[in-house]
Amino acid sequence: HHRMFLEPQEKKRNMKALVVKQAKKTCSCSPAKVKDGVFSFFPILQWLPKYKLGEYLLGDIMSGVIVGVLLVPQSIAYSLLAGQEPIYGLYTSFFASVIYCIFGTSHHISVGVFGVICLMVGQVVDRELQRAGYDLEPAALDVLTDAAAYVNTTTSPVNQTSQELLCDKSCYAITVGATMTFIAGVYQVAMGFFQVGFVSVYLSDSLLSGFVTGASFTILTSQAKYLLGLDIPRSSGVGSLIATWINIFRNIHKTNICDLITSFLCFLVLVPTKELNDHFKSRLKAPIPVELVVVVAATLASHFGKLRETYGSSVAGHIPTGFLPPRPPDWSLIPSVALDAIPIAIIGFAITVSLSEMFAKKHGYSVKANQEMYAIGFCNIIPSFFHCFTTSAALAKTLVKESTGCRTQVSGMVTGLVILLVLLVIAPLFYSLQKCVLAVITIVNLRGALRKFKDLPKMWHLSRVDTVIWLVTMAASALLSTEIGLLVGVCFSMLCVIFRTQRPEAPLLGWVAESETYESLSAYKNLQTKPGIVVFRFEAPLYYINKECFKSTLYKQTGVNPVWVKAAKKKAAKRMLREKELDSDGNRTSISMDFVSEPLGFHTIVIDCCAVQFLDTAGIRTLKEVCKDYREVDVQVLLAQCNPSVRSSLIRGEFFKEGEDHLLFHSVHQAVDFA
Repeated sequence: HHRMFLEPQEKKRNMKALVVKQAKKTCSCSPAKVKDGVFSFFPILQWLPKYKLGEYLLGDIMSGVIVGVLLVPQSIAYSLLAGQEPIYGLYTSFFASVIYCIFGTSHHISVGVFGVICLMVGQVVDRELQRAGYDLEPAALDVLTDAAAYVNTTTSPVNQTSQELLCDKSCYAITVGATMTFIAGVYQVAMGFFQVGFVSVYLSDSLLSGFVTGASFTILTSQAKYLLGLDIPRSSGVGSLIATWINIFRNIHKTNICDLITSFLCFLVLVPTKELNDHFKSRLKAPIPVELVVVVAATLASHFGKLRETYGSSVAGHIPTGFLPPRPPDWSLIPSVALDAIPIAIIGFAITVSLSEMFAKKHGYSVKANQEMYAIGFCNIIPSFFHCFTTSAALAKTLVKESTGCRTQVSGMVTGLVILLVLLVIAPLFYSLQKCVLAVITIVNLRGALRKFKDLPKMWHLSRVDTVIWLVTMAASALLSTEIGLLVGVCFSMLCVIFRTQRPEAPLLGWVAESETYESLSAYKNLQTKPGIVVFRFEAPLYYINKECFKSTLYKQTGVNPVWVKAAKKKAAKRMLREKELDSDGNRTSISMDFVSEPLGFHTIVIDCCAVQFLDTAGIRTLKEVCKDYREVDVQVLLAQCNPSVRSSLIRGEFFKEGEDHLLFHSVHQAVDFA
């Protein structure tokens, strides 16, 4: 055995020098550094001067107009989901499109209203409305609101408090939504500033997919009452999905037949056309804007058919033109909504960062995760002063944007201009639009998330653990609540990682003939073993959680538990002494001696540590115990292929006796040769 000598690198761990160096780097200022800082904070300054008009403009205008046309009906529909008036959805989409264009590093993603985020906002808004006293029956509230509005126009403000309570429900709703949006934006900017983008690592693809699918069931449930024209309050809290369906079936005899027929007709038009869009997307230059067609047709039918007056259909109502004056968030509401804003902020930035990285990789450019967090944070902080609710990137609109020729975020500016046109001119024309039409648009857009059930067999084949994570997160998000579902998903994912290291694979290895390679005997045929030598691999870190598993698996695989062998030796020795005292005849004693000295079948165990990423104190102690126990039954234990971290842990933990550190081998083959 020729010892290999590796000289370790000197590690300079002078904490003071490191802090000083980092402080100098951060605090130093020069014109070049200021310029770099400004350009990285405002990415538009980097790509706009290099904009190729002839090459990019047509594609950007086309994709911007198409996304804008699709976004108008969706913004109005998702306002309903967030518990807001339709105008606020249009405000939200306008500001998000423009602000992301300035701060974002992705060329393709579309930032605006997103169903799951709107649902989470809507749940908090409903809760705060009830706390503030807006918990009257909806029908009674409408009558009182109309009466209060009449009183406000004809009398002096005598009973101001009761009038505010009765006539300002929508105002209070957007105040709650805007305050939570502000807090969520602050969280996102703080995450970018402190560079804690690693939080999104804990939200795996299977977890996010399961969460979105589970939330889709809650969205569908919340919109079902509009399809039937039922006037029932939205359920909130744990088990709201089941409570809502019970409430719907209790009131199903009150179904508005006009709303039901309208919903059915809208489904008949929207679903087949959406399927055609998906099927022929490679041939179509632009998707058919069927949602806008349905909205226009339904508004005209409702207006000229007088559906509200004749059949009592619920309509969108007055949508004002222009912009309301900016107003700061309600600071007194922050303690109430600060906790609710955390999952909204995390989901918003996780979806935005993952989508931006996905499309950047596809088109061969890079995005900065921390800058994306700044961008989505400012898309929430700034609009919160202009009566908007929380936004994030949305996959469906991003796919449309990419497929229709988008090259840069100029398309986002064009989308903003389309929505601005609607805000300034067209918005009041949607007065007669039935709410059931908006609910149908929301539900039809859930198809992508609900289709994930078709992928389950393939997912199960690829990874059973990921499939179980998906199912658990989906069920918890749907049956408990969205926030609890997200928490359950994260905790369950972490438990799965722990369980996989707690019971890892630990095979015996055999030698591949005419090579220096050792592979699992349980996985491959025709492997050879060296007489008297057992090679064992543990495929996980060795730490306090799996130390007992390591010992029990090693004993099981080798077929020898040294503790039991030692105990058997002691027992046999005691029996020998007792027999010597009782009988001078040595026949039985020789039998006992034969039993004690029975060979174990091997003299060396080589532990392949290539898959052991780290050791903790419990792991080092376990290795010491194993080596000591086997040494006492005349079996030596050799360690091979330890990484530098494990090697230094062993040296620090005084694993080797004086002069024994040469028994640490750089390959299994080297250890076997030595044995």
